[in-house]
Amino acid sequence: MNKTELIEVVATRSQTTKTQTTAMLNELLEVIQEAIASGNDVQLVGFGTFSVSERASREGRNPATGETMTIPAKKVVKFKPGKALSDAAASVKKTNASKSTKPKQTEKKK
Repeated sequence: MNKTELIEVVATRSQTTKTQTTAMLNELLEVIQEAIASGNDVQLVGFGTFSVSERASREGRNPATGETMTIPAKKVVKFKPGKALSDAAASVKKTNASKSTKPKQTEKKK
């Protein structure tokens, strides 16, 4: 589901226009972004928690040259799903579409 599809579903369920729903969703995302940017966590009970975490600097390699380099420290956003969201994801049944559709390779007879 992408943003447009989400807006359509929410607009239908809340009986609002797509324009109103778009404005509400954009404001919600902006408020979350501002809170995270100021170093605050955003906790939506049952859904999850957005937080900022510090990632330490570390050594890495340039895959093209193999040269060792230092990857600088930075802050990253983390999301920890709430119990209700985790339970909903766990109840999803796997379908055949999620399995690999590649045929098995067999040896050719000579």
